[in-house]
Amino acid sequence: MSEFPHVAFVGLGYIGLPTAVTMALNGVKVTGVDVNQNTVDRVNEGKVTIVEPGLEEALQKVVAAGNLTATTEMVHADVYIIAVPTPFKDDHEGDLSYIMSAASNIAPQLQGDELVILESTSPPLTTEKMAAKILELRPDLAAHRDGESSDKPVIYFAHCPERILPGYAMEELVTNDRIIGGMSEEATKRATAVYKSFCRGELLGTTATTAELAKLTENSFRDVNIAFANELSLICDKLGVDVWELIELANHHPRVNILQPGPGVGGHCIAVDPWFIVSSDRENSNLIRTAREVNDGKPIWVMNKVKQALVTTENPVIATLGLAFKANIDDLRESPALNITKQLAEELPNERILAVEPNVSELPSRLHDYNNIELVDTKTALEQANIIVLLVDHKEFYDVPATALADKTVVDTKGLWR
Repeated sequence: MSEFPHVAFVGLGYIGLPTAVTMALNGVKVTGVDVNQNTVDRVNEGKVTIVEPGLEEALQKVVAAGNLTATTEMVHADVYIIAVPTPFKDDHEGDLSYIMSAASNIAPQLQGDELVILESTSPPLTTEKMAAKILELRPDLAAHRDGESSDKPVIYFAHCPERILPGYAMEELVTNDRIIGGMSEEATKRATAVYKSFCRGELLGTTATTAELAKLTENSFRDVNIAFANELSLICDKLGVDVWELIELANHHPRVNILQPGPGVGGHCIAVDPWFIVSSDRENSNLIRTAREVNDGKPIWVMNKVKQALVTTENPVIATLGLAFKANIDDLRESPALNITKQLAEELPNERILAVEPNVSELPSRLHDYNNIELVDTKTALEQANIIVLLVDHKEFYDVPATALADKTVVDTKGLWR
């Protein structure tokens, strides 16, 4: 494999596009592959499909230089990196259909000596299952494994989970440490060389299954700690205590660092990954499961607060401030704010709901079926609503004057207007 191989990046979403662009910036020839024709067209025009600071300028640069092109057709490459969605099913088992579809499309292109890297956050042993799928379709090939010889051309398989924070992707792709787990030592070595082309962080080699579980562990750790804060917020609400003051005071202890509560937990990682651990060992994952249940239950508390406000409010108009899963991005995946807004529209069909999300230009498709909800700006919402539900701490909401909230019922899930 050459020092700067041809990389096919499969999936040009929140992870795939920034990573593909970063690789292309560092001299790697990259072909982005995506099933969405609109995404492909926009990328080839140098236009971003997501909100990510610095991404569009970098994209325009690599497209103009010819280092990045996009297509809906799978191509032959030296390295394939798969970054497609891995949602969970109703039973909280991982949905691997997108990964297996990508693997099926890659299989016909393989000739031998290629490296296939899975970046999608996945349940343990998914890389093995992906490899098995490819080899089922290509019995003339074999997976490279330590201590095994083959008279067939071999393919190298590895897992390298992403670790970036939306809104800081272009920086963290370069500076964060990376875990690289191969199905053989040579696969780990080859995958490490790929990420060394752009990553200045430490590259930590391990096995594929350990790499899969490491990513899940990182996000489960955060989920458990957020659940502690959210559970505290429920207790404080019942006792009439300011949970943010309580946490601030407790955090003065030199060995205590409690996180901040909110309306729930969102995003494709923290809200999903713990279930992958639970599904892999239901007997021993009691704490992780309970934390998920606490965080999944917090939106119900928010809903009840709004319903209580309706009882004492004449001609109520509800404003939900924020739809994204975290501040200052447009990512709506697994967003508790979006789910709360949807649930309000569904359960309160006779009430007018004003949704505010500064990072999108139209209502998300999940809200299109409700006639009682409209997307408005912050000023309109504060002027017309008398029940204000702050769900996301976007920068646009920080400077809301106290006079704009006077005589209104405020449900502040982020402690922004204490």
